[in-house]
Amino acid sequence: MTEPAAPRWSVFRNGDFRLYGAARFLTGLAYQMQAVAVGWFVYDLTRSALALGLVGLASFLPAMLSALITGHVADTYDRRLVTAIAYATLAAADLGLVAIALSGAGSIWPIYALVVVIGTSRAFANPALQALLPTLVPRPLFGSAIAWNASLWQSASILGPAAGGFLYMLGPAAVFGAAAASFALASALVVAIRFRPAAVTERPPVTWATLSAGLSYIRSQPVVLGAISLDLVAVLLGGATALLPIFAAEILHVAPLGLGALRSMPAAGAVVTAILLAYRPLERHAGQRMLQAVAVFGLAITAFGLSTSLPLSMACLFVTGAADMISVYVRQTFVQGETPDAMRGRVSAVNTVFIGASNELGEFESGTLAALVGAVPAVVAGGLATILVAVLWGRLFPALKARDRLLPAE
Repeated sequence: MTEPAAPRWSVFRNGDFRLYGAARFLTGLAYQMQAVAVGWFVYDLTRSALALGLVGLASFLPAMLSALITGHVADTYDRRLVTAIAYATLAAADLGLVAIALSGAGSIWPIYALVVVIGTSRAFANPALQALLPTLVPRPLFGSAIAWNASLWQSASILGPAAGGFLYMLGPAAVFGAAAASFALASALVVAIRFRPAAVTERPPVTWATLSAGLSYIRSQPVVLGAISLDLVAVLLGGATALLPIFAAEILHVAPLGLGALRSMPAAGAVVTAILLAYRPLERHAGQRMLQAVAVFGLAITAFGLSTSLPLSMACLFVTGAADMISVYVRQTFVQGETPDAMRGRVSAVNTVFIGASNELGEFESGTLAALVGAVPAVVAGGLATILVAVLWGRLFPALKARDRLLPAE
């Protein structure tokens, strides 16, 4: 006789998860405030779509170049401490941005340099934090933990852009200062997590085989490979985040506060969906639901690109967030739920690169294409391409399309 399912909110009875969730919320808040401020600050200085795209490239390249090392570190050292040190470095980088903003310097390169530091710190923090979560909660609550964790992150992503847009009226230094404080507090919360991994008696040698084990594992798992690569290509082509300052200023004619509202809409859709998934997890047809969600994402991006109405644009972005949340929920459950703990850091590092490529590198792609053909054609073309990708991946990865349950039976 099977035991009744635990209430979906019971994961919050776990003290370590509460600390983890609070740190996740604070860092989500800081990342989003930071993104609003950096984007508007760079656009104020340059009025260039390409300059906005380069921000994404400067953030993504460190994650791509260091992925094998960051994964190895996450699997070899205390994941709490790796994450805490990375968050402390992020706080320091934001203080550097405060100094640049207060100095009134007109050069863009110091900003790019600090964005590289931010990208490098995130490259170490993300795989360690992702690999830590499955060790904090029992398996029956893992799906709920994934959904609530995403909900906390997306809730911060709603408040963060709005807070960033509001604080930006006081100047960019106010936004960067608030982000620095959030990262510093998140670092302290992660250190306070009580879970302690078993002591490592012998650290694995740093060889190509150990560094690339995450890549090898993903290649051997067609469902995981299909889910990660689908998210990569879809958001790479269909992302419009980097171009939001252009849409806000030149198409929708709204101030920084309006930009913050636009950036909040995907997170609003995501958090509503995450809460629904926490209470009503996907039970069947997980692969098909992911493919369908990516197609809806592409359709909503296309409509956003064609819109000249602020309410309609906000509604389209809300739908993109809801659809993307379903994709993220399925992908994260596959990656974290099926990977052996000893390899979670390396697999999560590869996953982080794919996420970074779909976001930061997608911003570079969007900015470059917009510089060539204009913001509206770039976004519309990306949305249509995303719909085609959803159809194509169903054929390229039949195992993903046929996958029914989120987690395999133990």
